[in-house]
Order: sequence, then C-alpha cells, then structure tokens
Amino acid sequence: MRAEATFSGKFKQIRSLLHIFAVCKHTFGAEMTKLSVNINKIATLRNARGGNMPDVTKAAIDCETFGAEGITVHPRPDGRHIRYDDVRAIRPLVRTEFNIEGNPIPSFMDLVLETAPDQVTLVPDAENAITSDGGWDTIKHRDFLTEICSAFKNRGIRTSIFINANPAMAEGAAKCGCDRVELYTGPYAEMYSHDREAAIKPFMDAAKAARECGIGLNAGHDLNLDNLNFFIRNIPWTDEVSIGHAIICDALYMGLQPTIQAYLKEIRNAF
Repeated sequence: MRAEATFSGKFKQIRSLLHIFAVCKHTFGAEMTKLSVNINKIATLRNARGGNMPDVTKAAIDCETFGAEGITVHPRPDGRHIRYDDVRAIRPLVRTEFNIEGNPIPSFMDLVLETAPDQVTLVPDAENAITSDGGWDTIKHRDFLTEICSAFKNRGIRTSIFINANPAMAEGAAKCGCDRVELYTGPYAEMYSHDREAAIKPFMDAAKAARECGIGLNAGHDLNLDNLNFFIRNIPWTDEVSIGHAIICDALYMGLQPTIQAYLKEIRNAF
C-alpha cells in the first residue's frame, strides 16, 4: 500500500510538472497559439450565386499570404459551403497546415484518407445542422471514436476530437487515442460579455485535464476580436484556434488582410 501511494504521489507530481512546463513553454514564446482560418463562409457566398466568385482556392492562398498559420474547411454532405471537390483542389495549395473538420461518416472518411490533411477534427454534426452546436460524448462513443482515430493516425494524420468544456470528456478523448481535443467555445462566447471569469472557468478545467492526459489543445466556435485574447491569456497552452465566421464578418468592414492581422495581434498580445 505504501509503495502504491508513493507511486501515485510521484505520478501526480510528474503530471503537475508537465503542465507547468507546457504553460511556461507558451508563455515565454517558445510556441504561440496558431491561427487557422476557416474559409467555409467564402464558399457559402460563392454557392449563393453560382459560378466561382469568390474563388475559395484563391482565398486559401491569400489567407496564408496575409498571415494565417493554417486553413480549415468543414465539408458537409449537402455541399452548402465547402464541397468535397473544393477540398481536393485546396489540399495541394496549402503551405501551412490543412485541417479538415467533419462528422466521420464513410464519405468523409474516404475524403480525409484520400487527401491526407495535416489534421482531421472529428465533429458530431447532424446532417441538417446549421453549424456545430456541441461536442462528442467521448465516453459513450469511445469504441467508435477509437476506431476512427486509429484509421486516421495509421495514415499519419493528426487527429482531434471536438468536445464540450468538460474534464471528463477530455479524459475520455485521450482514451480514444486522439492527439488533440478541440474545445467547443460557443458557450464561452455567449457568456463572455456577462461574466468572462465565469465563462472561462470550465474551459480552463477542461484544458488542464487535456494537458494532464498528454494531448494537445485546440479551440473554436464564435471566437472573435472581443473574446480571443482573454481566452488565450488564461489558457496559453492552446495550440491552435480555428476561426471563420467572425473573420469573414470583420473582413466585410476591415478587409481580409487587416482582419487576419488583427486576429494575429490579439493572439500575440496574449503572451
């Protein structure tokens, strides 16, 4: 019993030291949070009129030129924004990091395995969902997610699971074999203007749980120029944020290049 207690105590110390190291690593500039720009809304605009204006492939290239450190796409079965053929066209053009999000239905899995992005993010979207509105129950769907993660990781693709801000879901995701989790930040954005300290707390708890499990951390959904800096200041070991809707909305007034630069500035000022 004494030996078990000693081992347990040392294990907790090691986990604590790893957590402190991760925070210091980000805080002192060894590694900063990356900005991945989701270009779905550009495709939505194109699809509203038909034709190829605006050109989503050019948009992907331009976003990188303007400073984006990754490009995210989220193809859905109904093709209402980014389409499967867009993914195939964009993949060879991306020079930073290419992230494909989506529900791992068979056609999505085939697309990801074919195009081999740098990262795939598993999102439990219903087919008719307007936008993502919650994460996986990684305990209930553990067997399914473990199988999916294994398939993608065997192809050399970093795998992230989209979860709600719940430590148990982060721990469950780690047991599925993923490399990272992405925190669904919709509730944080909704509460931010009322009580930002209360808004960030569950995300800090989930982020700490992910780090203690040895997996990376992404975040996305409704992050914007108002709430982004505070999120990263409190969770500086965030590896990546994926932002699309807010960037395109701001770009209507500011222009795409100044908008991307403004988001990068908010990230850098958090460190």
